[in-house]
Amino acid sequence: MIENVHTRQIPDSAHLVDRLVELWPSDRWPALVLDRPLGVGADGGHGFVRYHCTHYVPGQRVEFAFSPGLDVVGTHVLEAVPGGLRHTLAGRPRGLMRLWWPLAVRWLHDALIEDLLDNAARAAGHPPVHPARWSAWVRLLRAAAERSARQPA
Repeated sequence: MIENVHTRQIPDSAHLVDRLVELWPSDRWPALVLDRPLGVGADGGHGFVRYHCTHYVPGQRVEFAFSPGLDVVGTHVLEAVPGGLRHTLAGRPRGLMRLWWPLAVRWLHDALIEDLLDNAARAAGHPPVHPARWSAWVRLLRAAAERSARQPA
């Protein structure tokens, strides 16, 4: 079972949930693209990660369920909590994701979410004192992915 939680103290953060797509760190990660405005029924994702919006309370909470082809049965949630934002990924990996989550996906996911929370803090007028830094492992994984993407088919 995966339970991955990131919380950031950001004053005046409730409105940030609604700005998820705008705050997404698309300058460093695959863009978050939805087929319609944020709300229940919106389908989309980023990179190979696909999901469907199952719950949305403006200014408070948005929940996405992973699409079946991802090999994770579960959800991820961004919500306003007292004094900040919390992102929770909860799910059960299946198939190859049982191997890929602990080796690579978890580390990439953690780096992406910390970049997202940095952007949210900046948007709220409270830039992080210590912006997130990618670990050597994340830098290596990203370099390997970029090399692989450049290889001719």
